[in-house]
Amino acid sequence: MNGLSMIVLGIETSCDETAAAVVNSERDILSNVVLSQIKEHSPYGGVVPEIAARAHVEVIDKVIARAMSEAGLNFDDLDGVAVTGGPGLIGGVIVGVMTAKAIALSRSLPFAAVNHLEAHALTVRLSGGRDGRSVKFPYLLLLVSGGHCQLLIVKDVGCYSLIGTTLDDALGEAFDKTAKMLGLGYPGGPQVEQWALDGDADRFVLPRPMFGREGCDFSFSGLKTKVRQTIQNLPAGEICKTDLADLCASFQRAAGDVVEDRCANAIRFFREEYPFSGDLVAAGGVAANKNLRSRLTGLAENFNIPFHAPPVYLCTDNAAMVAWAGIEQLRHRGPDALDFKPRPRWPLGSGMAQAPN
Repeated sequence: MNGLSMIVLGIETSCDETAAAVVNSERDILSNVVLSQIKEHSPYGGVVPEIAARAHVEVIDKVIARAMSEAGLNFDDLDGVAVTGGPGLIGGVIVGVMTAKAIALSRSLPFAAVNHLEAHALTVRLSGGRDGRSVKFPYLLLLVSGGHCQLLIVKDVGCYSLIGTTLDDALGEAFDKTAKMLGLGYPGGPQVEQWALDGDADRFVLPRPMFGREGCDFSFSGLKTKVRQTIQNLPAGEICKTDLADLCASFQRAAGDVVEDRCANAIRFFREEYPFSGDLVAAGGVAANKNLRSRLTGLAENFNIPFHAPPVYLCTDNAAMVAWAGIEQLRHRGPDALDFKPRPRWPLGSGMAQAPN
């Protein structure tokens, strides 16, 4: 399959979005359908796994049919089907995998079980860099989402070196928990970002865990705890809009300081390994945060290294990234067997590179 033109259907059901997309090997997104479950989960302030799985079952056939219709294709036009095989909420992952297997078996199509994190990691090769060209290997990746916060060297499809990870909470989790403590609802990250626009980031003194230390690891638990303590010290009753905006702005700045500091260390380490090549890439749901993207752009300029991030609509969970990862995977090592077992956990990369401690 290497070098051949391909059209692949991608399916994503690892969390609270039921998504299907059709992508070709020329990097054209022929369709990209995402059905969110925000209404179902909002009353609980977060994703409820049982509700998510049931919702996927109810709509997945319709979502796939819509993706195929918008692409103007029949199943006979496909060259493969790709699906998120993990990591994720296992009930939802099973729904997607079983659906993809059924399509692959009934149509005699190659089947690709995609690591959800790898799909995020490779998205920038679908969307292209600022010059529109596909980003080349190797590159330095900041992967930031609700469940993950990692720095990796992306050497090739299926070849990753982990040089930094969170010691406790992921950045997206810290955003969401902050929003929940402030009563901003779900999903929390975009709410915090919006309120921060009108806030005074200098008002509240918040910690910067790991800031200034060697290495590339992250920690956000202490920051989250201090936000809770700060809220408890505010006047009793409903939080006023000024306090809310200022605390969101202070939190976002503190988190951004930590990310920028950790990424600076990662760039130095990456350049020791690859002194004459490589870009800085951000991916995952939190990479949609405009403030974070701006800070990483400035950091990259200071180090004279190109910075890329996918368009915002490709940062959050979607099936276009799964379809593209499937294309890369099918070209690189061929299809997976239909006895693939869905995985609730699926670490990206084979080990930890020797980043400075």
